[in-house]
Amino acid sequence: MKLRQLGLIIYALTYFSLQASEEKDEMVAIEIDRIRTDILTRTDNLLIDTFADATDPYLEGYIQALIDVHYYEYQVVVIVKNHKVYLANLPNNDLLSESIISFVDDLPGVESVEVADLSEAEEEAREAYVEQPRLNGIWFPQSTVLFAPLIADPRQPVNSVAVRWGDRVIGHDVAAISLGDDFPIFRWLNVFRCEGDLQIGIEAGIWSVFNYSDSLGDGRGWCELINTDYLVGIPLTYALNSWSFRLRIYHVSSHLGDEFLCNHSEFLKHRRNPSMEAIDFFSSYQASSHLRLYFGPGIILHSDPSFNMKTLYVQYGAELRVFGSKLYYHRLYGTPFFAIHVENWQVRDWNFDVSMKLGYEISKLQGVGRKMRIYVEYHDGYSYEGQFFKRRTEYGGIGLSWGF
Repeated sequence: MKLRQLGLIIYALTYFSLQASEEKDEMVAIEIDRIRTDILTRTDNLLIDTFADATDPYLEGYIQALIDVHYYEYQVVVIVKNHKVYLANLPNNDLLSESIISFVDDLPGVESVEVADLSEAEEEAREAYVEQPRLNGIWFPQSTVLFAPLIADPRQPVNSVAVRWGDRVIGHDVAAISLGDDFPIFRWLNVFRCEGDLQIGIEAGIWSVFNYSDSLGDGRGWCELINTDYLVGIPLTYALNSWSFRLRIYHVSSHLGDEFLCNHSEFLKHRRNPSMEAIDFFSSYQASSHLRLYFGPGIILHSDPSFNMKTLYVQYGAELRVFGSKLYYHRLYGTPFFAIHVENWQVRDWNFDVSMKLGYEISKLQGVGRKMRIYVEYHDGYSYEGQFFKRRTEYGGIGLSWGF
């Protein structure tokens, strides 16, 4: 009897508990629906799909925030009047300025974009309520570099993978892999009387080549690591309007691959140490939004006695970008390019060494920032692989690179 009463009590408690839980769940669901309705029906909490009816202050703040995200290093000032955007304090670098103007001009609701100068009174008023005291420079700027990389330079520190054919020094079928980057450390803004930007950084690169031909004829010489070169340098760069400059001191060392030495033991007694320290100075001129020209001499400060490098060299070239277009669906910018790079080294009797690349470049921002490039290449001149630096070669190939 007692067990029966106890069972009835437990059943009753369970029933009323479930009923209360269901009522509570219903009340919670109703409250959530009410809150969700209150939030999602408040259009002032949503982004405006079209900015046709947006106020100038709203549009000004929105555009300023976007520029600060993508170009935060340059402290660009946005002013909007009647949906016309005025940009002040643009960097003294034509390539960067055009990239920023193009970025703003593509935004919805923008009628036009013009470059403006702030008066002293406007600058003081803005500093009073917007700007905070800060260093006149930027630690670790990441969006772009002041001196753009030399696309066709065989020893430009960049990440890449390529396949090439016809190289009579390394092998008929070669895989070339590189890992490299330019890391900006600090950028001073509005430096010197002309108010350009000055930056110091560090760059490093590794280049390895693999011979996919059967060099021994018995299957043992297939896919052998031939050589790996290493570079580390400290570039000091300066950019002003259409000009940019790079002063760099760097070290290069080269090492034969273990598989190559195993398959070609005769190189053990003939091996040299092609390492050196050098300094170079490059000038780059952005002749237009399509054409870039550059030139730079270099001096070899020291080289290993076993592989003596004579003192001087010069490098120069050009880069052409045409028919660029905005890929609106992917929010990217793409442009075909052609680049040519020429070198003359004293150690090579000043003979010409020519490298060319033709391809397509994709970036998030027009003209600046990190990019991916797919290309075909042609090289006629000398090998760049350490021990074989003084040997003539010629090859073609296809590749993919990514970096600045």
